[in-house]
Amino acid sequence: MKRSTTCVLALSLSGLAGLAQAKDTSHEYLPLTLKPDNAQDAATGFIEGQSLSGSTRNWYARERAVNGSQFRYYKGDGSRHDSHRRDNWVQGTILDYSSGFTQGPVGFGVQVAGYNAIALEQGRAAVAGPNNRTLTHSDGDVIGQWSKIGLANFKARISHTTLTAGRHSINTPVFAFIGNRALPSSFDGVSLHSAELDNLSFDLGSFERVSTRTEQGNSKFTTEYSASGVEADRVNIAGFNYQPLRSLTTSLYFANVEDIWNQYYFGASHDLGDSSVLGLTTGLNYYRTRDHGSSKQGPIDNDTFSLSFTLAHQAHSLTFAYQEVSGNEYFDYVHDTNAIFLANSLYSDYNGPNEKSVQFAYVLNMAEYGVPGLRFNLYNARGWGIDGTHYRGNGYDVRNLDGENHHEWGIGASYAVQSGALKDTSIRATYSAHRASRAQIDGNVDELRLVTTIPFNLL
Repeated sequence: MKRSTTCVLALSLSGLAGLAQAKDTSHEYLPLTLKPDNAQDAATGFIEGQSLSGSTRNWYARERAVNGSQFRYYKGDGSRHDSHRRDNWVQGTILDYSSGFTQGPVGFGVQVAGYNAIALEQGRAAVAGPNNRTLTHSDGDVIGQWSKIGLANFKARISHTTLTAGRHSINTPVFAFIGNRALPSSFDGVSLHSAELDNLSFDLGSFERVSTRTEQGNSKFTTEYSASGVEADRVNIAGFNYQPLRSLTTSLYFANVEDIWNQYYFGASHDLGDSSVLGLTTGLNYYRTRDHGSSKQGPIDNDTFSLSFTLAHQAHSLTFAYQEVSGNEYFDYVHDTNAIFLANSLYSDYNGPNEKSVQFAYVLNMAEYGVPGLRFNLYNARGWGIDGTHYRGNGYDVRNLDGENHHEWGIGASYAVQSGALKDTSIRATYSAHRASRAQIDGNVDELRLVTTIPFNLL
């Protein structure tokens, strides 16, 4: 499961302004104005503007099941065995070449990136594959080293509008790459991003395949929680981001997963006050999902939202988040994407049928104490009321979910190098513990994760 970046709608709570003793700029309207410059005017040429960069990531996860066996692995004779442990350790490296844009009214460019993964842990029983952490054969035998073309696309740009065709990354609330493993996912298709206005941008896209985090080729689209494994040939998206006020940003997006669902999203973020004294960020994410076309995934009638409040004072921030699913199936999203911009998407997604959940979180930023780049965080989340007994389709395995509940807590530390040869290198350590009732999907697992990412520039 994944931790997502929360994108939220703002509620204007003007009473906080007096507490914060800071100027309230939340009502300063930002008119829609064309950007005064033209990105193509700064184009230096295909070769002159080229770059060669990349990163290498050491990704380690140690999982232990509590009160039972959560994992399974194959022995050499093909027999399948239960296990209470899973250890995955992978070194992922990206080498990314990007040309500059050619000069003139229309600029052209290309991007090609090679991805390589080395499995540092290759034991069948330890890895417990196949999984989405280490690439293995279907019998669980680990592939020690593999490579692929992770990105390969052609770009055309007019002013601040860019058309991209080929394998590339995109990040929207309804369709987004996910980068929480040794290597990220990417997509084959065409997208258009336009940012001609200062505070309004548009996205359009049509995609036909996903290159997953642990795959050498590409695949048709499936959904994260499908019990039937149905596939879609295409995903189409459209949406925009708009900042109507200085302190308010909003997003509205639509996605069509062919013959599976139509999904609508609204969200934004509102800041009030001054975090040097007292600041408040309030937010809401809302998804509406309905089955589409031949409804291969079965009937879907789902509305899900999260509401969060974050109080910040200098080095300290405290978050309360509430999340609710209204529907007899999981809130679902496309597999191997990060298209779940909900506040309570943590180790668990807290997205069971009719589930309600709350989260409390605390972050300490040590920059205020003279150690920039160092942060600590801890959180606790609880979900309850999971009920799939009224589900009438066949796409989700939820009918045995009757009053299920679960909870988790986590603690973490991260550090980003601020200067020198290793500038922007990041180190993160997290520990999470999840406990669940009998039928809840995520089970009883403790996980320790250590991730080090080192960026580099060669040209």
